Amino acid sequence: MARTVKTRTKLVVTVLAWAVGLAIFFPILWTVLTSFKTEADAIADPPLFLNFHWTLENYITVQERSNYFRHFMNSVVISLGSTLLGLLIAIPAAWAMAFVPGKQTKNLLMWMLSTKMLPPVGVLVPLYLLFRDTGLLDTRVGLVIVLTLINLPIIVWMLYTYFREIPGEILEAARMDGASLRAEILYVLTPMAVPGIASTLLLNIILAWNEAFWTLNLTAANAAPLTAFIASYSSPEGLFYAKLSAASTMAIAPILIMGWFSQKQLVRGLTFGAVK
Repeated sequence: MARTVKTRTKLVVTVLAWAVGLAIFFPILWTVLTSFKTEADAIADPPLFLNFHWTLENYITVQERSNYFRHFMNSVVISLGSTLLGLLIAIPAAWAMAFVPGKQTKNLLMWMLSTKMLPPVGVLVPLYLLFRDTGLLDTRVGLVIVLTLINLPIIVWMLYTYFREIPGEILEAARMDGASLRAEILYVLTPMAVPGIASTLLLNIILAWNEAFWTLNLTAANAAPLTAFIASYSSPEGLFYAKLSAASTMAIAPILIMGWFSQKQLVRGLTFGAVK
């Protein structure tokens, strides 16, 4: 009887997991399918799932109208740049909070996390004026700085959580052997926290790649990433759903492929320290 109940429970959980997975994946699938439709088929009622005229016209039009490679390179530079700069700042900060905590460490962590609750539009005008006056408007450097700052609380929190799982006695032993602070972080702490650092890096790249608010408001043409590339297909004449879907597919494909190949590392990092 107990085995039967356990089997049924497992079956129900499996079915629910598949249902949730399909519900999350369906919008992506629909976007990809719509990208191969004509504009007439894209707005057909009832919607056409597979019985439509397949065409590559939208991808050809998108390539002719926009410089996809330039937007792609902007996304790569901005995502990697903000991630590496964030790690450079966050690793020492998380080390200090995890291994040399003070009375206000927890309050500081909560304050950092609370900054993520601030509506971005609340600081858009002063930041826009600051960037305009300093020459950072519509530049890759400006977006790297902004995305580093907005994602830094998450990076610090994640690294702090991972570092807390590492026994402090190991670092103390390294100090007793004469290791400097730099050597302790680079050659002792960092190798032990590689899974956590890797998952933090991957997650931050995804967050930076998908960031739309700041990229749309602080760029025009020179530093516009793929999020701005997608937005360019919303015009006063209306939405061209098929072309918009083609642009969206081209924008999300690189990050989906990266996520697919790095999923094991990402899961390993996110569960780092969960089982002792």
